[in-house]
Amino acid sequence: MLLLAAIGYLAFGQPHPSTPATPPPPPGCEAGTGGAAVPLDTGQAGIAATIAGVAARHRLPRQAVTIALAAALQESQLENLDYGDRDSVGVFQQRPSQGWGTTAELEDPVYATTKFFAALVKVHGYTKMPVDQAAQDVQHSADGDAYEQWASVASLLAGDFAGTSRASVYCWYTPAGKPDLNGALKQLTETFGPDGTGGVLVAMTTGRSGQKKKDRSVAVVHVQQDAAWTVVSWLVTYAQQYGISQIRYAGYEWNAANGSIGWQRVKESGRTASPAPRGSIVAA
Repeated sequence: MLLLAAIGYLAFGQPHPSTPATPPPPPGCEAGTGGAAVPLDTGQAGIAATIAGVAARHRLPRQAVTIALAAALQESQLENLDYGDRDSVGVFQQRPSQGWGTTAELEDPVYATTKFFAALVKVHGYTKMPVDQAAQDVQHSADGDAYEQWASVASLLAGDFAGTSRASVYCWYTPAGKPDLNGALKQLTETFGPDGTGGVLVAMTTGRSGQKKKDRSVAVVHVQQDAAWTVVSWLVTYAQQYGISQIRYAGYEWNAANGSIGWQRVKESGRTASPAPRGSIVAA
């Protein structure tokens, strides 16, 4: 219903003054399309994007993302919890008393994910194991079989967030105010690693759009091509937090206000515009 209401609003404009205004849909996200689409709130989507981002930083395969997502879905429903069984906290419900780190560290999703992957890569043959077995070898849970129920959805999400499927992660919210692009880029480096060091991020710049009628702040992020859609998905899921209202990449465009429609091909003078060079992401 909310999706249909949003489409109707965009197609026909604001209603007649005598008709009660249709409120915009509440912020949210989806990964995938059609019957395979997985609805997420913006917090859950951000956690999934962070998990995929940390994996990209350490050049880990998609299966590692699937295993981590299955563990996070079981342990916290992809939420960064400040409570849990005994002293468990965070996305993976890791315990300070078991040597995972301090409570404050484990409530940082980037740190928690990094620790999860550090343990996972020590599991011999984890890429060929059943998802639940690999997750249990990291987590040592009292109910290790519970991870298996999340294997299918985790695999779908891994394909979307790890960049196997392009333009498949999208969110929506009503923008207000100026974007905090510097804040977004700072957190981007916390997740994917610093730019200019041979990692995922090649270079990042901020400036003005240069369009007189639509002059606004923009950030241009140059990334390694194989991780580009992973970075794009991260930017989309954190768009509300940093006030980003538009993202363009490889001939696709996402706009926050009508983001529930998904990614759209860029149009110019009635024709599909030539794709922007891969590896150059523009956020505004």
